[in-house]
Amino acid sequence: MHPTHPVLTDGSRLIAEACVRAGADAYVGYPITPASLIFFYASRRFPIALPAPDEITALQWMAGLSAAGHLPVTATSFPGFALMVESVNMAYMMELPMLVILVQRLGPATGTATAGAQGDLLLLNGLISGGYPLPVLCISDLEDCWRLPPIALQTAVDLRTPVVLLTSKEMVMTQESFDLARLEEISPVRRTFYEGPGPYCAYDAGDGLVPPFVPVGDGRHQVRLNASTHDRCGIIRHTSDEAMANTRRLEAKVETMTPILYTLDEQEGAETLVVTCDITTGAAREAVETLRAEGVPVSLLVARTLLPVPTVYHDIIGRYPRAVIAEENHQGQLARLLFGRRLPPNVRTVTAVGRMIRPDEIAREVTR
Repeated sequence: MHPTHPVLTDGSRLIAEACVRAGADAYVGYPITPASLIFFYASRRFPIALPAPDEITALQWMAGLSAAGHLPVTATSFPGFALMVESVNMAYMMELPMLVILVQRLGPATGTATAGAQGDLLLLNGLISGGYPLPVLCISDLEDCWRLPPIALQTAVDLRTPVVLLTSKEMVMTQESFDLARLEEISPVRRTFYEGPGPYCAYDAGDGLVPPFVPVGDGRHQVRLNASTHDRCGIIRHTSDEAMANTRRLEAKVETMTPILYTLDEQEGAETLVVTCDITTGAAREAVETLRAEGVPVSLLVARTLLPVPTVYHDIIGRYPRAVIAEENHQGQLARLLFGRRLPPNVRTVTAVGRMIRPDEIAREVTR
């Protein structure tokens, strides 16, 4: 029998601890519900923990820390994230690795800070000016709170880009009984820095898609970082061929190098596929278990990579006569992300606003 270590914990504690063990060394935050517990735990675990006076400053400090070679993390919710958007775009263009944990709550605007939601997905899909993709990974359970932060941080480093780790209020604030023995050891993120001869060009990717990184203040190389349209060496070049090729590279690296993470639980004979993400995964799993116990075959797809949208999701959904997409928002944002506003006739949604989706609601739509 394997030893167990049951505790009462929440996703915030697991996320903060996982980030530190993965090598994130700086946390910059402004307390906002429901991300405040991440701020609380991070302030006690990160080697550098800076309380910012506001969210705009938080992202600017994140950019400075990243440029200096640190691996920074912050956590916020929509009102704070809205203030961060310009700086996230800046860091995207400057190609600075960092992690933003976005804890969703009920909107619009300040909404209700203590009510959960899954309402920020479409915002993230258009976040970067020009329509360029930003890597967005999504937590589905407490094990993901431990497993996904290291992957998100490695993605930020490997692609030299900000990464958003999406979660929601219930995941990070609700205490659950959990067996810590189920958690695997976390290895620190692998980082390499440019060690070649000068002159160093901060955006020269060579034959690849991601340029090697040198922190500012290196002492050996001049490091020129630029948030405006620039050439390989970071010089503003307006719309020159080299500058435009550099800008197109930003899309190519995210589209081709973002890890594709999902779980597919297929049952033989199933004609309906349940698709879900985030906190609704728990209800979806319970609904699938209940239906199978009643003799109703059904499969389950849990999406963890949300952006860029993996083409494999369409391939999987296309194998089933019916798909039921369950998510906690009014519009059915995951469904819209996959299919637009005109859903195929065989795709149905189960949505809720201001409350969590119940397993029986998903089961009822599957058997409708």
